[in-house]
Amino acid sequence: MIGQWKSQKEAYQESLVYLKGRKNGLITSIKTPWVKFNDASTNGIEWNSMTVIGGRPGAGKTLIKDQLVRNAFPLNPAENFRVLEFQLEMVGKNSAIRAYASELGTSYKYLCSADGILSDNDLARCFDYAKKAIKYPIDIVEEAPTVLEFKTIITNYLNQHVKVFKCSKTGDDIKEYTKTIITLDHSILIRNKPKQSKQDMLYELGEVLTSLKRKYPIAFIILSQLNRGIDSPERNEDGKYGNYILASDIFGSDALLQHADMVVGLNRPGSQKIRFYGPERYIIENDKLLAMHFIKCRNGETGIAFFKAVFENMKVLETETPPKMNLNIR
Repeated sequence: MIGQWKSQKEAYQESLVYLKGRKNGLITSIKTPWVKFNDASTNGIEWNSMTVIGGRPGAGKTLIKDQLVRNAFPLNPAENFRVLEFQLEMVGKNSAIRAYASELGTSYKYLCSADGILSDNDLARCFDYAKKAIKYPIDIVEEAPTVLEFKTIITNYLNQHVKVFKCSKTGDDIKEYTKTIITLDHSILIRNKPKQSKQDMLYELGEVLTSLKRKYPIAFIILSQLNRGIDSPERNEDGKYGNYILASDIFGSDALLQHADMVVGLNRPGSQKIRFYGPERYIIENDKLLAMHFIKCRNGETGIAFFKAVFENMKVLETETPPKMNLNIR
């Protein structure tokens, strides 16, 4: 109820229970496939949190999200959780084919027999992978909802996967909701209400995301586009601070960033013909290098980490930080 309060004592009691649970391994974050990502956060993505990943089209946002979801269950075997994906840009069938490509180490085109005929052996491997994958509790929403519909779908989903216990002392019902990773690809694809601007929709969405993550054991992963200003010529000149993805570059940043616990900006400097990246002048040798900017880490460290995008195999791999241009060479 709005207007209610609780004592500071309760907050301290809750914090100590949480710390003891973390210490004893009873409360853990969601491990991701990348050590650098885990290190930037609290050893992974915490529950009751919201992560925003922003980048240009083709920067690898969906690739990152898909790999995170694919690996969530194998990397966190002791956790009991589900995944609900709002796949508003790509239908579930295509996402599954991308998963096969990652598993087989081959391309999407080959699997669709558009780049050589798919062999019987590889098709059998796809069937084998599907048998394993469908055991994981992952559900998909493909039709774009309004913000209110988005909230209703999530509330209904959490209430469908809840256990109810009787309190031994009071006899009251106690609800234990199933932890749920919820992905949204992309935030801008949530439908506007009549006469509502995209910006106003994002403000409404941010408030709903915060209310849901506070009430339920949810970890939101929200994908976002960048503002057009990132493509101005001066932003892509070698060795400029403007090469970096900034908080203000995230589309609807004022609406989303204040609600986010972690904000990640993805960049492919090579695709913008940048040879020396940022004021540190990192040497960019090809367009496969991903710069992952940890712009906001509420409980971790901000900074830059570098990855390699293997788009043909639908994977993102950790890589070493590239060398810097030596300005003393004459």
